[in-house]
Amino acid sequence: MDGFDFRVVARDGRARAGLLRTPHGTLETPVFAPVGTQGTVKALTPAQLEELGASLVLANTYHLMLRPGDEVVAELGGLHAFMQWPGPILTDSGGFQVFSLSAIREVDEDGINFRSHIDGSSRRLTPETAVSVQENLGGDIIMALDECPPPHDRQYNQAALARTHAWAERCLRARRRGDQVLFGIIQGGVFPDLREQSARFLTSLEFPGYGIGGLSVGESKPETYAVLDLLGALLPEDKPRYLMGLGTVQDLIEGVARGMDVFDCVLPTRLARHHSALTHEGRLNLLRSAYRRDARPIESECHCYTCQHFSRGYLRHLVQAREMLAATLLSIHNLHLLMELTREMREAIRGGRFGQMISEWRRVESRGAESRAMA
Repeated sequence: MDGFDFRVVARDGRARAGLLRTPHGTLETPVFAPVGTQGTVKALTPAQLEELGASLVLANTYHLMLRPGDEVVAELGGLHAFMQWPGPILTDSGGFQVFSLSAIREVDEDGINFRSHIDGSSRRLTPETAVSVQENLGGDIIMALDECPPPHDRQYNQAALARTHAWAERCLRARRRGDQVLFGIIQGGVFPDLREQSARFLTSLEFPGYGIGGLSVGESKPETYAVLDLLGALLPEDKPRYLMGLGTVQDLIEGVARGMDVFDCVLPTRLARHHSALTHEGRLNLLRSAYRRDARPIESECHCYTCQHFSRGYLRHLVQAREMLAATLLSIHNLHLLMELTREMREAIRGGRFGQMISEWRRVESRGAESRAMA
């Protein structure tokens, strides 16, 4: 684990501010990672990401092993050189995508047989190949192969948990590179006893960090936060906690309040490609005719490039005309909002103001929910 360590530098309640050192730079946590599925954050250049304040980017093992192939990425210098991103990179194991994208798959105790969603070719993913592919890709943080079952199926979760735990041990044995860290992934659906069992087993293996998987896959928000309340009390204080795949404003604030450190989500760029902007009061659908002559920016208090230069009316025009610039400008705004939010939370934790911040946010959110219900 050359060049890697984590330390908590401030606490406010269960919220933590920390420093996560990697071979490609030190991350200030809480941190949000834009998702670069195919080795690129859609619609944005690496320079634009840096300007937005992004410090960590996620790349997708499943997609890159299928195209262009992890051996190609390795030959071209690994992901940092391949995608020209100088900072830390996190790669997932590919397990979630196998279950969400592959129409035909078979799971056994050794691994997963599946068909590529690109060309239908037969492929196999095992703990050993998941680690090998991620070592070829060259990310700073890599993930153990896990199985992500439906959240409410207890029988499936019990069987999947046994496989996830066995695969975690095999991933640890398969590692060859010393300049990457491997995180284990806690599963168990919405079932507290299974989540506790998973947390206790994986922490006994002394991973340098832990991902929390199997959330935002059909469970309710109260169920999500109940899992986080449980795990926030079980996981080691001196290890980073990665809440996988959640990235709304609400998820970030409530996740940090429960002791989470690292977040990623496709939501901000996916919404941008579907003509929607994130705001502190909800989402704006810029296809609405109400914005045709709207001279206001997306948010008047926002300092992002998009809000400083362009009106809602112009953005609606770009969306209607199907101009590529629409996705770029909306992605800039959406990611800026989340980057600023995590920065503000870090400062609030360090200043002992996070409790006040989240109380105020919850009051505003409650009033907003009431207004939306009455509309």
